[in-house]
Amino acid sequence: MSSEEISNLGNESRTFAPSAAFAAHANAKPSLYTEANSDYEGFWEKQATALAWEKKWDRVLEWNLPFAKWFTGGKLNASYNCIDRHVLEGRGDRVAFHFEGEPGDTRTLTYKDMLREVSKAANALIELGVKAGDRVAIYMPHIPEAVIAMQACARIGAAHSVIFGGFSAESLLQRIQDADATLVITADGGFRKGAAFALKPVVDEALLGTTNVRKVLVVQRTKQETAWNADRDIWWHELVERQSDVHVAESFDSEHVLFILYTSGTTAKPKGIFHTTGGYLTQTSFTHKIVFDLKAETDVYWCTADVGWITGHSYMVYGPMINGATQVMYEGTPDTPNKDRIFKLIEKYKVTILYTAPTLIRTWMKWGDEFPNSCDLSSLRLLGSVGEPINPEAWMWYREVIGHNNCPIVDTWWQTETGAIMVSPLPGITATKPGSAMGPLPGVDATVIDDEGKVIGNGHSGYLTLNKPWPSMMRGVWGEPERYRETYWSRFEGRYFAGDGAKWDEDGALWLLGRVDDVMNISGHRISTAEVESALVSHESVAEAAVVGATDAMTGQGIVAFIILRGGIDHVEGEALTKDLKAHVAKEIGAIARPRQIMVVNELPKTRSGKIMRRLLRDVAENRAVGDSTTLADPNVMKLISEGLQTAKSED
Repeated sequence: MSSEEISNLGNESRTFAPSAAFAAHANAKPSLYTEANSDYEGFWEKQATALAWEKKWDRVLEWNLPFAKWFTGGKLNASYNCIDRHVLEGRGDRVAFHFEGEPGDTRTLTYKDMLREVSKAANALIELGVKAGDRVAIYMPHIPEAVIAMQACARIGAAHSVIFGGFSAESLLQRIQDADATLVITADGGFRKGAAFALKPVVDEALLGTTNVRKVLVVQRTKQETAWNADRDIWWHELVERQSDVHVAESFDSEHVLFILYTSGTTAKPKGIFHTTGGYLTQTSFTHKIVFDLKAETDVYWCTADVGWITGHSYMVYGPMINGATQVMYEGTPDTPNKDRIFKLIEKYKVTILYTAPTLIRTWMKWGDEFPNSCDLSSLRLLGSVGEPINPEAWMWYREVIGHNNCPIVDTWWQTETGAIMVSPLPGITATKPGSAMGPLPGVDATVIDDEGKVIGNGHSGYLTLNKPWPSMMRGVWGEPERYRETYWSRFEGRYFAGDGAKWDEDGALWLLGRVDDVMNISGHRISTAEVESALVSHESVAEAAVVGATDAMTGQGIVAFIILRGGIDHVEGEALTKDLKAHVAKEIGAIARPRQIMVVNELPKTRSGKIMRRLLRDVAENRAVGDSTTLADPNVMKLISEGLQTAKSED
């Protein structure tokens, strides 16, 4: 979103009221807000009753700021709620997943099929010695076995740590070590952009480091040549397929750890966000049902997010499966073999609900209307947006070209840390504005405050905070309770703040303004400036680095790096050096962290205390007039940077 668009946020006057026909049959009712406001704990207790509990809770909420426990004393199993109950209640023949591989191979898995496959996988994990409380790292392509592995872990009480398949060996090792995983589940590779890519070699490289990993379970997806350690590596099909398809799920305490998911923070070390069971399942299933207006008997739902991100966890693996949804799962890229691939799949599977990212929507806009217009998208009845603020132009295009002006749009705000959607319109209730997330959901207490922590009203922008505990909230940073307190609860006393700015417009609609801290949002993926800077300075040519997220029309933000070279390194290496540095960052962190642009400078703008003034670098990166530099130790630095830059343009 451009700076001009941000300054105009809240000036949007167009509104789109729900149609009478949609409102009449919507899952969400206005009374939800009244119920939540009148009895906060009672409201969430009512939502929890939709789950199957082996033992009911003794207490709804225990709140010892900033640590919460929900439904304490209650016992349940996540996998049972996602799978067994549907089979036992006569819904076993309902399709759980329509899987489409990028090469065109397909699989259809019913809930009965999922119960069989997850039970066998759970028995395989038990044979490998995995037990409740252990951690399992999952590094997989976007295939059904990734979901099966997650559900198998939940079934036996092992916490899964899913690591996005685009991360490097170093990033993978760091996450395996931090969680102290004893098992890695991976694949030989997957298919992307029309070719097979390898995953197993990345795992092999990562495990050259010191870990407590005993075994590596490998799914055969691409059948490419794969290096093998006979003492450690086991083929999925050889171990899992011979297992019994009967497994009785064990119930665990509501606060039993369900998973760890790593996300970037303002330091080079990623944070292990961990979520527990009862509260997380309660809020993800409730929000999935009301935000997407799911009618499980007739809808076909498609969340395009990869399983390696929180959106894949909450709105593919857990929320929708608890609600008995039929889903589409696609392995590859949206332009393989052609730019109409997603639209052809919508037509093929008669998708009714689509949940995707603004980056992809803007990419579709760039490609042209002819691709969606060549397919029958008339099955769609609701559209969703996630991962970053969506600009009004993309919102309108989404509505008009993809939804043919017939589909409500739910623009959702939430985070890995919140676990579930916190701010969103409710279809059938909320009149929406293009680009606005509109307001907090029932049972969510959100406010916008200024620097002093004072609540501000309509027409003003500030910091988005949450003021009461919510069931799906993170329970902490794995192994670092003080980091949790310091990162999320220290800036504004008694309020949760994770770095997003927001604005109430004059009509009381909420607009998200993106990150206000040192975390960048690249295509909906959070990457810390410190993480990329650390990767850059690990290169032999770089003495110092500063990284900013600059506005990018396609990805929301693009990574722009300013580097100081070590003595004796010649500036004139130019393009070759830039290419090498980009490849180095991709190797250290992953392709998603590859800088869009690298600028070689002689000095970095620092305050007298040594802090880098990234806002000034952002001005340069976005081609704006440089702001106030009077607090710099050397105010002339910005002039020198602006005048003497050797810019290495991206060849991407």
